Amino acid sequence: MPPAVPPGPDPLSEALHSHGLVAILRARGHGPLLDAIRVLVEAGVRIVEVTIPTPGSMEAVAAAAKEFGSEVLIGTGTVLTTEDVSRTADAGGRFVVCPHTDPVVITAARASGLGSLPGAYTPTEVLTAWRCAPSAVKIFPASALGPHYVAGLAAPLPDIPVVPTGGIGVDDIAAYRGAGAVAVGVSSPLIGDALSGGSLTELHHRARRYVLASGDHTS
Repeated sequence: MPPAVPPGPDPLSEALHSHGLVAILRARGHGPLLDAIRVLVEAGVRIVEVTIPTPGSMEAVAAAAKEFGSEVLIGTGTVLTTEDVSRTADAGGRFVVCPHTDPVVITAARASGLGSLPGAYTPTEVLTAWRCAPSAVKIFPASALGPHYVAGLAAPLPDIPVVPTGGIGVDDIAAYRGAGAVAVGVSSPLIGDALSGGSLTELHHRARRYVLASGDHTS
């Protein structure tokens, strides 16, 4: 089966292929979201996801989108509804990420000119997601599956770009990329305690290691 191709330009697809890393900001309490985004960008990260349940998420997306413009793709995560898609577009976000696959949400994102990264777990879910024409498919949670699972998916479904997400350490990236992943999504192993009083300098060091390990040497 030929792969689905979203109509028109996709802001996320090209970035995933070029940079290979999605940094995910997630926190239960208020934290220095915009400062953390600035540190990530300074370290070379070019795709940043801010999960909607994180306090101040939309304000941070709007501020970062205005500050960095086309230099960095800023989007939202844990997107569950078309209302979340609309809020993301209104804030200047460029893509949405879901923990699941909802054709209605993917269609709304495409209609709004946003990239989309729906979550899937099984081969059936991956194929169902891809038939909705997203930017790529998020394999989640990746930590429960590992690179061998990604390689197993790539054997019968080689044309579907996948982005394993969840629990991926910097030393795991090569194995996932070697298994066929177009990029990886990383939250806690990269962000650490930076949103709860931790060192932003250490965040920069971790981010630089992840950027280099992801294969993005453009920064």
